[in-house]
Amino acid sequence: MIVGQPAPSFTLEDVSGERVSLEDFHGKYVILYFYPKDMTPGCTTQACDFRDRIDDFSDLNTVIIGVSPDPISKHEKFKEKYNLPFYLLADEDHQVSELYDVWKLKKNFGKEYMGIERSTFVIDQDGTLIKEWRKVRVKDHVEEALSYIKEVVEE
Repeated sequence: MIVGQPAPSFTLEDVSGERVSLEDFHGKYVILYFYPKDMTPGCTTQACDFRDRIDDFSDLNTVIIGVSPDPISKHEKFKEKYNLPFYLLADEDHQVSELYDVWKLKKNFGKEYMGIERSTFVIDQDGTLIKEWRKVRVKDHVEEALSYIKEVVEE
């Protein structure tokens, strides 16, 4: 994946059972963020930060899409508990995570395992990848993404 090239296309299931494709958002900006696991501290903070700024993103013609390998049933509980007003997509077989090169070997307490490297991508109205953040730190990330979108929209 290269910034300036078309973003990899995908179709995944949302908590409503709806199949959601990147192409569904042609004409809008898309914040596509990959996160490791529902209901964990960092992922909850990040999701709630996006929730709290959803109106600002919406005003800038921007849709938020969160993707993790968790099943729909966990996404439903996460979305309901924290009143998350954006798409949460299930990538249980991690095919989309692999397309975006965020399925990585991770280490935690000496254990190695495969999982999501927290990452965010901005896709423009024509489906072109225009920005990426990898190895995202949650603190202030949503504000940074919002500032970037504001700059792009105001150009």
